[in-house]
Parts: sequence; C-alpha cells; structure tokens
Amino acid sequence: MTRPAAGAGAAAAVEPPSLSVVICAYTLERWDAIVRAVQSLRAQEPAPLEVLLVSDHNEDLLARARAELTDVVSMPNTGVRGLSGARNTGVAAARGEVVAFLDDDAAAEPGWTAELLSPYTDPAVIGVGGHVAPDWQAPRPEWFPDEFLWVVGCSYEGQPTTRADVRNPIGANMSFRRAVFLDAGPFDPAVGRIGKDAGGCEETEFAIRAARSVPKARVVLEPRARVRHTVTPDRVTRAYFRRRCRAEGRAKAVVSGLSGAGAALETERDYVRRTLPRGVLRGLRRALRGDLAGAATAATIVEGAVLTAAAYGTTRVRLARRRPAT
Repeated sequence: MTRPAAGAGAAAAVEPPSLSVVICAYTLERWDAIVRAVQSLRAQEPAPLEVLLVSDHNEDLLARARAELTDVVSMPNTGVRGLSGARNTGVAAARGEVVAFLDDDAAAEPGWTAELLSPYTDPAVIGVGGHVAPDWQAPRPEWFPDEFLWVVGCSYEGQPTTRADVRNPIGANMSFRRAVFLDAGPFDPAVGRIGKDAGGCEETEFAIRAARSVPKARVVLEPRARVRHTVTPDRVTRAYFRRRCRAEGRAKAVVSGLSGAGAALETERDYVRRTLPRGVLRGLRRALRGDLAGAATAATIVEGAVLTAAAYGTTRVRLARRRPAT
C-alpha cells in the first residue's frame, strides 16, 4: 500500500489497496441470487481487481458459472466441503492486497468497495466488515426481534452504528488483508456452514486468531459499506429461528474450545447483559400500550437466548467428555 512521503502534508493521497472479492456458492437453486451478487460488483468504484466464484463441490454450478459469468474467475473448492474450505480456496487464488467475502445471496450497494477499503489506510487494520441489511422475500413476522437478525445473517440491534473496532465482522460482508492469512493460517474447517446447515462462526474464530497473530491489530466495522442479504421464506419460520439459535450455541462452544471462552464470548457477554434486556423491556412497554407484537418479540428474545445458551452448554459438556485425559 502506498504511503505519503515524509513531510508531504495532508494533501498527499493514500491509494486504496487492491481488492479481490470471493463469492462462495454451493447450489444452482441460488443462481439468480449469484448473478445479482456479481452484477452488484460490476458497477463498484473502485472496481475490484477480480471476482472469484468458488463452487463448493458442485460441478453443474461450476460449469454454468464458467459459461455465463465470463468476467468472473470461477473455480472448484479444492478443500474440504463447506464454507471454510471454499473461502480458503478463494484466498489461495486471490491476487488482491485485501480479500473480501460476499455471500452468494447478498448484493453490494453502490460505494461498497470504497467504504470497505477506506479503513485500510491505517496499517493496523487487518480486517473490515460492513452493514448487512435484510432483503425480506416474505413478510417479516411480527415476533422477529431486531436483536436476533443475526439468525438470518444480518446486522442486529446492539452492533455499532458508526465506524468502530469489533471482534469480528459478519461473514456475509467482510474482508481481511491477504497477508494476514499467511500469519494466522486459513479458516478452520472445524467451524463453518456446510450446504444448508445452520452452523457458522468460522469468521469469529479466524478474526480472533488473526488479531492474535499481528501486534496491535484492529478489526473494524464500517457500517457505510452496505450489502443487502436475501432472506428467503424458509428463514422466517419459528422452526428455522430455533434451529439457527441452537446451531449458533453449538458453534460458539466449538470456537470457545479453539480460542478460549474469554475471546469467543467477549461480544456475547455484553449482548446478553445489555442488548437483550433492553429488547425485552422495549417489547413489554409496547405490550403495555396495547401492541401485542411487543409481547411476542420480548418472548422470542427470551426463547432465543435460552436455546442458544442451552446448546452452548450441552456442547461444551460433550466436548469436554471427548477430551483425552492428561
């Protein structure tokens, strides 16, 4: 990255780093969404150096991408099946100084690349994430609280609304310096989604490990770097909400085993102590004013917290029993 010469003054410009964008895909069912994701990148300024589409062990998807998305570098996942393996394949092939990850069912809004790259003028910044807004494909249920928008992969109540340091970005809209992967290693296949399962947290584990590998490293949330994330009808059901909460608890337990509970739950402790109680109280106040949807959201917050915590606890116990005695 070019830096101003000594004494050059404030007028000297700092060139943004080059950017590779990785889109990981696994099914032709999302083909239209994949095309929208690619189209959203074509109009970006500055333009990405390259767009890499990684097909997760789906030969039909790979063939169609190579035939129809001719301005995209399409490749097979050469690692283990799953999102972590696919992302690692993209990182290994990327040439940009920064590698960004855009979900296959998300679309970048205008100005995304410029806002995402802006914090990298600070050499201490190793990763930058942005805001993920839901694009509801079915009516949003009245019981669905803002505090649990992470269930559908979106930014949620309690996150910073202006640029701030964070532990990790949301996986649908994140980036890291490519050099960090040389220091910290790849995404860990022990965590992360495989196909349609509801797992995750590979970005959490990686961001913790990356920050530990670089002295005084910063991971930044820049909310002005916005993407819209498709929320399909199957994701606005109670069954999906509950399944996703349990999966999050299990994934956080795995990350705690890999990274230590202190780092793995640093953000979650504040979320549970501050954000969730405020959400419950806000819902109850609405209910007292006659808005029954407020009571529903308050009850959902409690249910989601209990399901996630219970899954975390039971998984930690199970992992502890598997650990060999020393």
